[in-house]
Amino acid sequence: MQEKSHKIAQLSIELGKILKKLRNENTSLTLEKLAYEYDIPKGTLSKIENGKQKCLFVNLWKIAEAHGVKCSSVVKLLEDELGSDFKLMDE
Repeated sequence: MQEKSHKIAQLSIELGKILKKLRNENTSLTLEKLAYEYDIPKGTLSKIENGKQKCLFVNLWKIAEAHGVKCSSVVKLLEDELGSDFKLMDE
């Protein structure tokens, strides 16, 4: 079970890095402006970008839209970053 928790944490950290990079490189949105315009609490966004909170799918969709990319593109970036052998579930 500890291995699964570690994998979930790793996924959250990598997703946060990707979302922060997208915000900093592709938009002029500050954390505050993104939070306000897309109705996501600023604290939640900060925790997601820092890998300290799991990202709800609806929030991922909103954040992707804010950055002008499809949600599937963010997932693809995450899959590429984690590698093809990454799995949350044991086989």
